[in-house]
Amino acid sequence: MKRQIPFAKAINEAIHLAMEKNGSVICFGLGANDPKRIFGTTEGLVERFGEERVFDMPTSENGMTGVGVGASLNGIRPIMIHQRLDFFLYAMDQVVNSAAKWYFMFGLKKSAPITIRLIIGHGWGQGPTHSQNLQSWFAHIPGLKVVMPTSADDAKGLLLSSVADENPVIFLEHRWLHNVQSDVPEGYYETPIGKARIVREGKDITIVSYSYMTMEAIHAAKILEKYGISCEIVDLRTIRPLDWDTVFTSVGKTGKLLALDSSSPFASVASEVVSRVCLDMFGALKSAPLRLTQPDFASPSSFGLTKYYYRGAKEIAIEAAKTFGVTVSAEDLEGLEKKPHDVPGDWFKGPF
Repeated sequence: MKRQIPFAKAINEAIHLAMEKNGSVICFGLGANDPKRIFGTTEGLVERFGEERVFDMPTSENGMTGVGVGASLNGIRPIMIHQRLDFFLYAMDQVVNSAAKWYFMFGLKKSAPITIRLIIGHGWGQGPTHSQNLQSWFAHIPGLKVVMPTSADDAKGLLLSSVADENPVIFLEHRWLHNVQSDVPEGYYETPIGKARIVREGKDITIVSYSYMTMEAIHAAKILEKYGISCEIVDLRTIRPLDWDTVFTSVGKTGKLLALDSSSPFASVASEVVSRVCLDMFGALKSAPLRLTQPDFASPSSFGLTKYYYRGAKEIAIEAAKTFGVTVSAEDLEGLEKKPHDVPGDWFKGPF
């Protein structure tokens, strides 16, 4: 049975179900038992499973990650949470040189089944050290899986798959999605890692996206439909492994590509998508592929400057229309702009 629940609630349900199913699953991180319970995603866990399986940690990102990786090598399945991706950078050595490499270094006989939840997002004056989208960093590392769901149902199913996976998984949540609702099945289910989802069927252009940018792509596609442009939106859901079959099939149908990314352009996920389509699908392209990312410099803190930094539905509509020689009216573009531009809606209270 399905019912509408928010993304954050779906994450919470997934952790409850994973811990009920497997007694070796633990959940810890900064704020795991604090009053806000990490945007509500750890609500009720310590009350249900006790402090031995759900607990806070000192502010030592490198140390707590080392504890998690060590635990994963000794029969425990940790769900470790960092409330900001940016703070997790202190722990890159533990993940890159230990968790990701273990399976290869020990004859494919032992892996580190740890799930690392990292929360990303921008706006609210977060600035250059609190708004980074570094998914392509993680995707570059052999041995790491990188998951970035958009909808609440995918958040639940992909988190359960991540916890069950024998490999280390980086699970990236955009905090602007935490209140977004979708139909979510009750009970335990796993959404396959490495399988994209067509969230909107179309015939004229393929828009490849993931996480929060998929929401922006959907808004843009509705406006572009007024101009006779039918957009097919591929929500990747998983960055590594990436579902090339679905991307190639869609581009083969439309002959046009716009790859979206929430990070800077150089060596981005969008760059990889454009590169692979050009290498493997060049003959199917009717025009040069397009890429839309954030600008190639650090994000500003200023409310005034962020208006001109972050790309969304407006910029997607302009970019997609370009390949058809169409100009979207100023009125339609204005309707795609958020007011205010640095929060997703009235429900977002920030700063975290």
